[in-house]
This record gives sequence, structure tokens and C-alpha cells, in this order.
Amino acid sequence: MVDLIAVFIPILALMIPIVAIMAPHFRKWLEFKEQALSVQGNDTAERAAQYGAHIERLEQRVRVLERIITDKNIHLAAEIDNLRDAPLN
Repeated sequence: MVDLIAVFIPILALMIPIVAIMAPHFRKWLEFKEQALSVQGNDTAERAAQYGAHIERLEQRVRVLERIITDKNIHLAAEIDNLRDAPLN
């Protein structure tokens, strides 16, 4: 038991300065990772907003198509041509 303690005392004595030297570098690495995750999160949120807008436009187009299909109007061809010529939002 005494031999084991005699081995661990020098190891502990060396570990304290090693940890003290490495701590600031580890802290900087953690800050860098946090910053990188923040940028990635902002990018992901921006993409999600773009996808949401795209889905909304697609849903509007599907609503128009559903209206055309279910409408029993005689002028169906004219409506399709008018929609084809209309600018997309």
C-alpha cells in the first residue's frame, strides 16, 4: 500500500501543472466548438425558413390545381392559360 502511494505522489505532482497548462487550451477549444455550433444552428434555421416558404408556394399551387379540377366551369382551358401566363409569387 505504501509503495502504491509512493508511485502516485509523483504522478499527481506532475499532473497538476499539466492540467493547469492544458486548461486554457481546452477552454478555447470549447468556445470555438460553441461558436461553430451557433453558426450551424443559424444556417439550419435559415434553411428551414426557406423550405417553409417553398412549401407554402407549393401548397398554393396545389390549391389552385384542386380548384381547377373540381370547378365545373366551361372555360377551363382559358383559366389554365391565364394561370400559365400569370407571374409566380
